[in-house]
Amino acid sequence: MGGARSVRDLRLDVLRGLALISIFINHTPGTIYENITTRNFGFSDAAEGFVLMSGIAAGLAYGKFFAGPGPYWPGVGKMWRRVWALYQVHIVTTMIAIALSAGFAYWGGYFPLMQRNAVTALHKFPLQALVGIPLLSHQLGYANILPLYAALLFAGPVMLWCAHRAPRRLLVVSVLVYGVAAQWWINIPSFPNKGGWFFNPLTWQLLFIIGLLTGLAIKRGERLVPVKRWLVVACLLFMAVSAFVALNIPVAGKPAQEWFGRGMWHVQEALHTPWFVLGFDKTYLTMPRLLHALALAYVLSCWPWLRRACASRFAAPFALLGRNGLAVFGLGVVLCYTCNGIKAISPPSLALDSALIGGGIALMLAFAWSKEAWRRAEARAEGRPLSRAE
Repeated sequence: MGGARSVRDLRLDVLRGLALISIFINHTPGTIYENITTRNFGFSDAAEGFVLMSGIAAGLAYGKFFAGPGPYWPGVGKMWRRVWALYQVHIVTTMIAIALSAGFAYWGGYFPLMQRNAVTALHKFPLQALVGIPLLSHQLGYANILPLYAALLFAGPVMLWCAHRAPRRLLVVSVLVYGVAAQWWINIPSFPNKGGWFFNPLTWQLLFIIGLLTGLAIKRGERLVPVKRWLVVACLLFMAVSAFVALNIPVAGKPAQEWFGRGMWHVQEALHTPWFVLGFDKTYLTMPRLLHALALAYVLSCWPWLRRACASRFAAPFALLGRNGLAVFGLGVVLCYTCNGIKAISPPSLALDSALIGGGIALMLAFAWSKEAWRRAEARAEGRPLSRAE
C-alpha cells in the first residue's frame, strides 16, 4: 500500500481548488456569492483550509528527502526553490495590485482604493513602503497569505527532519510556540505600518505542521488520527454549534452570537483561560478557528464517498485549479483587485456580481488549463513523462 500512495490524492486537489474559489469570492466583497462561502457556516474559513492542505502537500512532496540519513540538500533545494517561486509570485502580484489601485484612482476617479488593503502606505510613506514590500514587512490585503506559506516552507526542512524522527516532540514544541506567541502577542513586525504580519507564522505554523504530519502519514498509507465514531460525533457537534453561531440564529429573542459571546466571557472569567483559547482572532489563529478547521478536515477525511466524488469528472475542474494552486492564487489576487475596482465605479447589480465572479473563475480555469497544456507540450518535446508533483 505504501507504493500506491505515490499517486496524487485527488481529494487534496479538489478541496484546494474549492478553497481557491472561496478565497477569490471572499476577496471580492459585496457580492451575493460571498454569503455562500464556508466562512458563513463556521468559525474558520478557506485560509485555514489552504494552509492545512499546503502542509499536507509539502509532506507528500518533500517528506521522502528527509526520511533517511541524508544527504538532505536535494530536498532543501527543492523546498527553497519553491519558496523563491512563492516570493516571486507575491512580489509580482503585489505590484500589479498597486498598479490596479492607482489606475482606478487615476482613470476611474475613485481614490478610496488607494486607502484600502494597506495600499495607503504607498502614498503616505512611499520610501518606507518600497523598502518594506521586498522585505515582506509590508503586505497588502488579499495578497498576504503567500508570505506566510513562504516562511513556513522555508523552515520546512527542519520541520520534516524532526517529523520523521520525533513527531510527537515536534507537535509538542509547535503547540508551545503557538501558545506563547498567541498569549503574549508575539509576531513578526511590519514596516512601515505598525503591528505585525496579518497571518502570524508563529501561530499558523501549528496548522501547517499538523498538515505535514498528515501528509507523511498518508505517504505511509496510514492515518494521523484514526477513525473513531465518538470523535466524528464530537467534531460534528462542534461544527453544528459553530454554524449556529456563525449564522447568528435567534434564540429566545436574542442572536446566537450574543448568547455565545456572553457564555464564552463567563467561562473565561471562571476558568481564567488564556485569551486565545476562547477568543476570535485570525492573525493569531485562536483556538475556535483552529479547532473548527481541524474538525472539518477530520470529518471530511472520514467519509469514503468524498474520495469517489473527487475522482469523478464533475470534480475535474476543481482538481485542475488545485494542481496549479500557486498560479491560480496569484491570478486570483489580480482578479480580486480588478473586481473591487470595477465594483467601486459601477452601480451594484446581480448581473455585475455574476459576471465578475463567473468570469474570474473562468479565467482561473483557463489559466490552469493553459499551464498544464504548456507542461505537457514541454514534456513531449523533451521525451519525458509529465510530472504532476509541485
